Amino acid sequence: MPAWITIVVITALFAFVAAWVSRRLLDDQVGWVRALVSSAVVFTLGAPIALWALREADVWDGERLVGTGPALALVALVLGWLFAIVVIVILTLEFLWPSRRARNPVSLVRDAFRRRDRARRYAQIVAITSRHGLGVFRAGRRRSGDEIPAALVAAMNEAGVTFVKLGQMLSARDDVLPGELTRALGSLQTDSTPIPWAQARAAIEQQLGRPIDEVFADVDHEPLAAASVAQVHAARMPDGTEVVIKIQRPAARTQVRTDLDILSTLAHDAERSTDWVRDYQIVALADEFARSLSQEMDYRIEVANAEMLRAASTGRIHVPRMLTDLCTEQLIVQERAIGTPFARLTDADRTRPDTRQIADDVLDEVFSQIAVRGVFHADLHAGNLILGDDGSVTLIDFGAVGILEKSMRRLLLPLLVAMANEDDVAATDIVLLLVSEPEGGVDTAALQHDVGVVLTRLRHSTKLDENIFRSLLDVMRRHRLGIPPALLLVFRTLGSLEGTLRRLDPDYDMVARALARSSYFLSRIASPTSAAMSLETQFALSLERVRALPRRFERIASSLEKGTLSVRVRALDTGPERSFIDSIIGQLTMTFVGVALVITGILLAISGGGPMVTADVPAFAFLGSIAGLAGLLLLLRVLRLSLRRRDER
Repeated sequence: MPAWITIVVITALFAFVAAWVSRRLLDDQVGWVRALVSSAVVFTLGAPIALWALREADVWDGERLVGTGPALALVALVLGWLFAIVVIVILTLEFLWPSRRARNPVSLVRDAFRRRDRARRYAQIVAITSRHGLGVFRAGRRRSGDEIPAALVAAMNEAGVTFVKLGQMLSARDDVLPGELTRALGSLQTDSTPIPWAQARAAIEQQLGRPIDEVFADVDHEPLAAASVAQVHAARMPDGTEVVIKIQRPAARTQVRTDLDILSTLAHDAERSTDWVRDYQIVALADEFARSLSQEMDYRIEVANAEMLRAASTGRIHVPRMLTDLCTEQLIVQERAIGTPFARLTDADRTRPDTRQIADDVLDEVFSQIAVRGVFHADLHAGNLILGDDGSVTLIDFGAVGILEKSMRRLLLPLLVAMANEDDVAATDIVLLLVSEPEGGVDTAALQHDVGVVLTRLRHSTKLDENIFRSLLDVMRRHRLGIPPALLLVFRTLGSLEGTLRRLDPDYDMVARALARSSYFLSRIASPTSAAMSLETQFALSLERVRALPRRFERIASSLEKGTLSVRVRALDTGPERSFIDSIIGQLTMTFVGVALVITGILLAISGGGPMVTADVPAFAFLGSIAGLAGLLLLLRVLRLSLRRRDER
């Protein structure tokens, strides 16, 4: 066999073995290509030095090994030191240029298309913000502080459904954002230019899975409404039933997916680079928003919401019937609501003799949904309530539905009663039960004072725009109280409802009516039957706890008698904490052992005593080289683990 083939085979064998062992020693995150190339280069450059060392040790005569046992031991030692150099080279490369796991081609291509879509969308967003005087590049004059909320709303409306929904979500965060900004964001609308009927028809037929003429007797080609995510067409069933068709725009999902990808990327980058952003858990908020918007894009959830609201309705507000057998993920067919949206009411509609009664019925129905049933329509803007000629009111658009658990409903109604009675002590106590206190605690006296000021100002205020719910949220925000999202959604819904009812009756005082009716709804939720069942449940739980006490006391007494009573510290009881402590102890142990082996190896090598392994190599020097090699490898592994932990942070 030619010599060069032998050299190539030996080099390849060493490179493979060294790469495999080094990846096991350091960790599997080191790439195979890097490990193989590093091993081959080190062996090629180090082989002449290794052969010289073996020749000096009198175990290599230039052509073959001299001796058997000692020669093989020295060859293994030399290869071990070559391997140590390989580990040092790989570790240095990992420090300067961390390797990443290889990705499959499908993921690479998909990510390339996503980056392209993100780049295009970034350019669109920058252009939109510039046109409205926002962002880094401003096409017009610079906006003043008072103009920024209106400009931001205009830019979000133009940017599309994702940013409109994001603004609507942020409009409910009165605990974080200033009031003028949340009020501006609450005015966001989703009106948009409709798509041509040919595109709408194709999308409808794709969802139905058959021609449109086989399902509907007639469909109006002009949409009743058009938004950035969907548009609505009037239609008639073969039996004469008037319905509406809500079809999702074909390009809406692609745009939403790209926008959510952008928001997720920005959130992760901001949280990695900024501490205060990390404190707000922006990534978690972005993930929650993405989940919520993805659900809104699935119309099957909206259909289920409508059916749930119909079951919770008392009949004062009509909930349209859904034709569930025709509804799909991107298509809704429902009973048509005949009438005028509250957003388009005229002066003639407002002069009806029953406007006050209609407003009272709507408010009672919403309060029944929130406080009694716990299931409520959470987007009560003026476009989602339809007033019929006979005075009936119909709800539409069920993409946002709130759920309020019974434990919170039991506190919300007493809070309203206390507010109606101007009882600041009771109102403060209930607020503290509803919210979570900051780490430093809360000044109860100061909180009670601020709540009392709000209640007193409300009682003596003559302004209809004095919203007690917004004022109460301002007080909670000033005292840094953690407000449950469900409670925020309730207050936001009531705020939207107040503006909607003013479209019907400009002089309607929703807050006064709501507070006046709070005792009635409290009596409905606190019925004798419900109270009796709650007492029965609490009595059964208390009885079980009392029955368990003797056994617990017996176990404690037995442990005291045997001297086995122990107290467990929970500070380090969780899995991640224990793993962290175990890893630190393990690294310290390996460090001490590695340093000891290196020092021992140096001392043995210097001493040079003991029997001779070969004519020129003493046993102590040989053993010292082995100990030093083992210690060096241990220290290199500790260093690699430390660098990896730093990268993970």
